[in-house]
Amino acid sequence: MRSKLTKAIFPVAGLGTRFLPATKSVPKEIMTLVDRPLVQYAIDEARAAGIKEFIFVTSRGKGALEDYFDEAPQLERELRKKGKDELLEILKSTNMDSGEIAYTRQNKALGLGHAVWCARRLIGNEPFAVILPDDVIAAEKPCLQQMAEAFRETGGNMVAAMEVPEDKASAYGMLDIKEDHGHMVSTKGMVEKPAPGEQPSNLAVIGRYILTPTVLQKLNKKKTGAGGEIQLTDAIDAARDSGEEVYGFRFDGQRFDCGSKAGFLQATVAFALERAELRDELWDYIYDLVHTAKAAE
Repeated sequence: MRSKLTKAIFPVAGLGTRFLPATKSVPKEIMTLVDRPLVQYAIDEARAAGIKEFIFVTSRGKGALEDYFDEAPQLERELRKKGKDELLEILKSTNMDSGEIAYTRQNKALGLGHAVWCARRLIGNEPFAVILPDDVIAAEKPCLQQMAEAFRETGGNMVAAMEVPEDKASAYGMLDIKEDHGHMVSTKGMVEKPAPGEQPSNLAVIGRYILTPTVLQKLNKKKTGAGGEIQLTDAIDAARDSGEEVYGFRFDGQRFDCGSKAGFLQATVAFALERAELRDELWDYIYDLVHTAKAAE
């Protein structure tokens, strides 16, 4: 019987230098899209996929991230006193029960593969998910839930995949496709950040993974790859060489790269437009902005 997927790793040790000076004191993962931190979107997506244990790979300066998941008794009392029950329920939804969340440190920035390896003792001999909070995905059915449903049928290792323009391929891990079955593709390899024109396909790996313990065993070798870092894609390829299947999953939804300023702003607008209480006012502003710009041309 295939083990149930109940654990997820969230690599959040990065310094967020592209968002300085904000990230001098605020971890990037709790910067907000509208009124929810990036990490809350990732947590909600994981819960929808049946994840019960949340493992954060952190680094120095991430105390505010850890505090975010704790109860806030004084704030809760004030909201209860003022009868703000709706806000109180929203606040409570961000709390994590004792034992539900764990933290482990990545003391040196040696790559995504190394960050995942840091959580190995908390995973044990079970399949696990990896979620990169920088990749925010707007979808009717959350991306990881889509993948978890497919994983129950296929087993093996699975990566979320999307098509990217040829001139953007060198920024991603790219899939070398063996067979294409629409939503699901079987693969014969992955190339991390290929040189321009050398990508094996237009299908890129983005920040959602469902992996087997074999991948952790391969990461134990601490083999460096592209950029001199320990690459997660290399360990997944090594698991394939050991006989495990590796699938790419074309998810339904729109991905926003919130690790970049432009992507973060695009996501903010997109998620705000989905909110009934914000939509009309924001649309009016965008309309006026566009027409003023055209009139000035």
